[in-house]
This record gives sequence, C-alpha cells and structure tokens, in this order.
Amino acid sequence: MGETIEFRIVRTQKPEEENVILGQSHFIKTVEDICEAVVGSVPGAKFGLAFCESSGDCLVRIEGNDEDLRALARDNALAIGAGHSFILFLRDCFPINVLNALKNIREVRTICCATANPAEVVIAETAQGRGIMGVIDGQKPRGVEGTDGVVWRTDLLRKFGYKRG
Repeated sequence: MGETIEFRIVRTQKPEEENVILGQSHFIKTVEDICEAVVGSVPGAKFGLAFCESSGDCLVRIEGNDEDLRALARDNALAIGAGHSFILFLRDCFPINVLNALKNIREVRTICCATANPAEVVIAETAQGRGIMGVIDGQKPRGVEGTDGVVWRTDLLRKFGYKRG
C-alpha cells in the first residue's frame, strides 16, 4: 500500500521577449499584494498574474492589466497546477525592478525563478496534488567569460541604466 509520486516537466509557454517570475505563496491575498507591488514598483509595467489556490474552491485566481499576459499567466498556471504557486508575466519591466517588492510580501515564501529564458518547471505529483521541486532556467554554460564578454556585459548594463560611466 505504498504511495506513489510522479515527476514531470512543465515547460513555460511565453513569447521570447516576455519576462516571467514563478514563486510560491501561502494565502489568497497574494493576488492583490503582487499587483500592488508591480504597480508600485514600475507604474507603466504591463502584467498578468495567476495564483493557484490550494484549498477551498482550488481555483486559479487571475489579475493584471494586460489581457494577453493574463491569459498567458492563466494557461501556464493551469499547466503547472501546483498549489499555492503564482506565475507573473511582465512587459515593459524587468524582474529586477519588482523582485525586492515581491520578496517583501509577507505571504510570498519562495521565488523559484525570474527570467526571460525558456524555463522548465520540475513538478512532483502525488494523490493529494502537485508541488514545484525546482526550475530549469535556460541552458547550461558553454564556457567562461573573457574580456570581450566583460565589455559586452557592462555596455548592456549601461544601456539599461543599471551601470554608469
């Protein structure tokens, strides 16, 4: 009478240019708090958020100010299906601009990833439900950064306004 566990990979589905933040929280109030955090951090940001409720009605709760991003969040949340998880898609905003605000939300437990890369979510499923075991964010390293890479990186950071001089 042993219980079983099944592992699976769920690939996030998103346009290449969109950023995504995946995390775990513990309370339905997360939906309102994440919306306030995004708007308060980057007022012009477009976003879509979905939260997987894990008790009561067990619904996917959806918010945001962009219908396409709301639909993207809904579809990805349904595919992941892990209780108390949230997925936030951002446009006209980088995750770095909202991460500290998200981490300061009392009910946010974990940020699993914040990326524009293709991401795979490692899911465990039992008879009770699903949980996020981890995230595979992008590809493995192909080498070590050299002098040209340092120049490219610092130029990019200057272009985005994160580095001066």
